[in-house]
Amino acid sequence: MTAIETLAAEGQASLFLMLAGVVLVVLLIGAFWYGSRRRRREAPPVEQNPVAQRRADSWQTPEEHARDQKEQEYPGS
Repeated sequence: MTAIETLAAEGQASLFLMLAGVVLVVLLIGAFWYGSRRRRREAPPVEQNPVAQRRADSWQTPEEHARDQKEQEYPGS
């Protein structure tokens, strides 16, 4: 086997690795794009949410939590 035949035979593996690298890059770009779309759909920041802004610097005790849960129940349940 000559040097030219050896180089030609090894070209198939490098072509596969280059194609795999391109696919990996495309997948990573797609993941970042999808993540940025998802982040935009998340809840608005505290400044835009009056309920969260009102409670931003407070802790809720178990009694307050139970009272809030009771207020949110449907009548007759």
